[in-house]
Amino acid sequence: MGRGRKVEASDMTLPALFVSHGSPTLVADDVPARAFLAGLAAQFPRPRAILMVSAHWETEAPTVGAAARPGTIHDFYGFPDALYQLRYPAPGDPDLAEDIATRLTDAGFAAALDHDRGLDHGAWAPAMLAWPKADVPMLQLSIQPNRDTAHHVSLGRALAPLRDEVLIVGSGNATHDLRGFRGQAVDAPPFDYAAVFDRWLEDVLMASDEAALIDYRRRAPEAAPNHPTEDHLLPLHVAFGAGGKARRLHGSFTFGMLSMAAYAFD
Repeated sequence: MGRGRKVEASDMTLPALFVSHGSPTLVADDVPARAFLAGLAAQFPRPRAILMVSAHWETEAPTVGAAARPGTIHDFYGFPDALYQLRYPAPGDPDLAEDIATRLTDAGFAAALDHDRGLDHGAWAPAMLAWPKADVPMLQLSIQPNRDTAHHVSLGRALAPLRDEVLIVGSGNATHDLRGFRGQAVDAPPFDYAAVFDRWLEDVLMASDEAALIDYRRRAPEAAPNHPTEDHLLPLHVAFGAGGKARRLHGSFTFGMLSMAAYAFD
């Protein structure tokens, strides 16, 4: 690399990332996770595109968003009106979407394309902070809550070769118990049951313990209370499969029960 030259994605393999996107209000909340996401893009070369694996797109089979101009989906209810006025006009990349679907099909997945679907808040909320100019093409890949965690790790492995030019980002939450969300202060201290799961998850990822991550439902302390449904942890399994050695990029909590942990898999 030449001295002083801007690093481009072609100069190195990009990591796969996992970010916790928290509440839709994260785009405005004055919390450490918001500041972290606002500085995220500066840590990595500019990619050709971003592939967001969002907890908020569930399908029977892996599906890649192929819209040329994906719209902004406000898939949440009961929040301040200002949030519904936000738009994230990042372009899509239909040719890349087709390439990704072909890659998954060749790996044995029954992959599909969706030419109409826009970006849900699991994609645009963290992206609005990290890439506020919306000038990097963005695609989404769905999760399959009808399939197990091992399926999602395998899905990530099939995507791994994309890391030469595409930033793969799993967007979910390290903990995601929303049953007590309403009425909690955004800066409430972490609840014990959330903190103990968060520590276990960090230990497993730092040890690259794939077996424990896949079997987290039985092995992790307080797994069910932190993830009443699995959708918000499955993007982590995809990022784990797509990447290499884990490193923790961020750790904080919002509303007491939401770990905002983020990881890079280099």
